[in-house]
Amino acid sequence: MTRVKRSLDVALQWVCIVLLALLVLTVAWQVFTRQVLSAPSGWSEELAKYVFIWLGLFGSALVFGERGHIAIDVAVRRLPERAQRWNAVLGQLVIIVFAALVLVYGGWKVSALAWDQNLTGLPVNVGWLYTALPASGVLVVYYAVYHLVAVGRRAESATADGEPEAV
Repeated sequence: MTRVKRSLDVALQWVCIVLLALLVLTVAWQVFTRQVLSAPSGWSEELAKYVFIWLGLFGSALVFGERGHIAIDVAVRRLPERAQRWNAVLGQLVIIVFAALVLVYGGWKVSALAWDQNLTGLPVNVGWLYTALPASGVLVVYYAVYHLVAVGRRAESATADGEPEAV
């Protein structure tokens, strides 16, 4: 599972790098055509908007996978070890439910509803652009399950070291 996570991390990092480069190029083209050519391109604003959304969704999934998100854990760190583990498990379960219901299921429904809608500036259906929601949701669910398994492994190693059994 660790090897899969590492591969997924690298692939997601490259996706984010490509999306950021595409965003920079698209916005630079928009500025150039508007300021220099005095004829703004119609497609670049639409593309920049959707690339920015994709970058935000996939970037947040990557940060979540690396556990780089903000966590205020002052109160949790003062709890006993067992309560800290329960809190970690509960947190990951809430994240799994949220990501599965809102991002995966809700994103799939929105994508299906918008599948036949066309964009005026781009030759693509809106449904394709909305697939970033369920895709990033699947990534978040995978990372949450990975972190949940990691909590279990830490509990097993603590038990093997002679500590009382925990979650």
